[in-house]
Amino acid sequence: MWKWHWVPGITIRVKSIVHRLAPRLSATAAGVACGTGAALFWAGGFVAARHGIAVGFSPADIAFHRFVWAGLAFLPMVARTGEVATVGWLNGILLTLFGGPPLALLSYAGFLFVPLAHGGVIQPSSAALGGLMLATLVLKEIGGEALATIGMHGLIGDLTFMSAGLMFATFALLLRLWRVTPMDAVAITSVVSLMDIPIQWLAFGFERMIGLGLWENLLQLTMQGIFAGAGATYLFARSVALLGAGRAAVFPSLVPGFTLLIGFLVLGEVPTVAQLAGLAVVLVGFRLTQKG
Repeated sequence: MWKWHWVPGITIRVKSIVHRLAPRLSATAAGVACGTGAALFWAGGFVAARHGIAVGFSPADIAFHRFVWAGLAFLPMVARTGEVATVGWLNGILLTLFGGPPLALLSYAGFLFVPLAHGGVIQPSSAALGGLMLATLVLKEIGGEALATIGMHGLIGDLTFMSAGLMFATFALLLRLWRVTPMDAVAITSVVSLMDIPIQWLAFGFERMIGLGLWENLLQLTMQGIFAGAGATYLFARSVALLGAGRAAVFPSLVPGFTLLIGFLVLGEVPTVAQLAGLAVVLVGFRLTQKG
């Protein structure tokens, strides 16, 4: 019968290794949880945006709900602490350009041309691929259907989603490059996005939003402003801080699966066999990117 004889020196060394690895494992788990939560929130935002476009909201209306209410909530805190000044106004404007209303406008405009599955797959995939490329090139971190079946307007919609995904990849890169904290990322992009109020008033007006009633506006405010906007931005920025831009960049690849699931449960849009097969490939690839 085997008996284990512990050598004190070896035991101490093993304990030392475990103590050193524990914080890393804890940080990795927290980073994965934050990134997964952000992907779930984005997926919910996609489904809500698809519904909003269907009932009569314009992309600008939904982008307004995503950022302006959070900006008003964070304005007193930013005015008191001067967080934008600490990052720099130019940097704050660039963060908002790539992660604020322009990104949201492109994200929602694509639904004018193509169905939910296109937005739920193309934009996050572009964000994941673009994020990995940018992280590798800049930070040195390793990590035709539409045209044939929908027509030229389908290609325009898909290119819109692709542009939004690449913009978000740039946003993730800037967060890591400038070491912006998660709360600062939410506060800065939300407050600078308040510039959208006069733009909305002058260019689009509020008549359509008012005409759609309180419930529809509350739905977009909650799903876009709280979950897909401030909540997802905070969680993703936290995952970037914990995992690095390269590994965090793959979390948008989880959005297609969540979007297909939520879209089926809420909107009744049944995924195709090809979409389910693609989801399986995405999940396998995601698992490989997160292995130590």
